[in-house]
Amino acid sequence: MTKPFSQNIIFFDTEFTSLDPNKSELISIGLVKPSGEELYLELEYNSEPSEWVKKNVLPYLNGQKISKKEAVKRVIDFVGDTKPHIVGHINQDDVMLWQKLLMSVDPDRTVDATFYPFNLISIDFAAVLFALGINPATYHLGEKNDFFNKIGINNKKYNKHNALDDAKLLREVYLKLVDNPDKFLEQVK
Repeated sequence: MTKPFSQNIIFFDTEFTSLDPNKSELISIGLVKPSGEELYLELEYNSEPSEWVKKNVLPYLNGQKISKKEAVKRVIDFVGDTKPHIVGHINQDDVMLWQKLLMSVDPDRTVDATFYPFNLISIDFAAVLFALGINPATYHLGEKNDFFNKIGINNKKYNKHNALDDAKLLREVYLKLVDNPDKFLEQVK
């Protein structure tokens, strides 16, 4: 197995108000660099959260809410100017809502490669698992199929549906995969 294309990555996860892309807004953002450096933000939002979000996400928020403009500034400062690839597990909603947030703070500016702090090509870890012959759903069904225990990760130390914990868990899984791909595949298949 070959090494990853680039080490210039940031693990990325968000929580958001609903699955409706027209109405949904980001509630929180978690970013973790491969070094372990992290950023966690909780954002002000106006859209009504879904019942699922009210039950499974909102009770676990713990930070002070910041404005969308401040959130964008902090993410850009954290990311720097290296244009890393963002790595998320099933990251379509995360990326789309990040782009929506970015546009909301400067609606007259075109979001292009010069304005966007990340590489425009994001990495979906579920697709990586799929390409390796692993059912991507096993990542979330860890308790039923023991995915995390098989690779030596205690996922119980992470809070479910917390953007930072989800990004930290993804980092840990990813590092296990790239450190020893053959062992990783042997353990999860």
